[in-house]
Amino acid sequence: MAQVKVYGRRSVWAPRRAAVSDAVHAALVGAWGLPADKRFHRFLLLDDEDLVAPRSPEYLVVEVVCFAGRSPAAVRALIAAFFDDVAPALGLGPDDLEVVVLESPPTHWGIRGVAGDELALSYRVDV
Repeated sequence: MAQVKVYGRRSVWAPRRAAVSDAVHAALVGAWGLPADKRFHRFLLLDDEDLVAPRSPEYLVVEVVCFAGRSPAAVRALIAAFFDDVAPALGLGPDDLEVVVLESPPTHWGIRGVAGDELALSYRVDV
């Protein structure tokens, strides 16, 4: 299970939502083996003055919120995919992309009427 939150300037990223979503999802499918049909993305786009950062206007922050259980190597593989694949696909330099992987125990999620640890998934989260 993974959900993605994307933060950036509305003026830059609103017209490019589909490209961002496609690039981010390809990284998750490739690095973690998430099913292609499991895409949960939220765009939290901000007015220019509401995103204060010493970066370019294209600065983008991506939070991946997921079940705990993936190995450090799997998390590193996902972060590498963001810088090797996602950033170039979006025309971003390494200074204009930040990725945060936030893990929480499956018991702390409520999905489809049950706690996450009771959920039957078609894919592994302990890679």
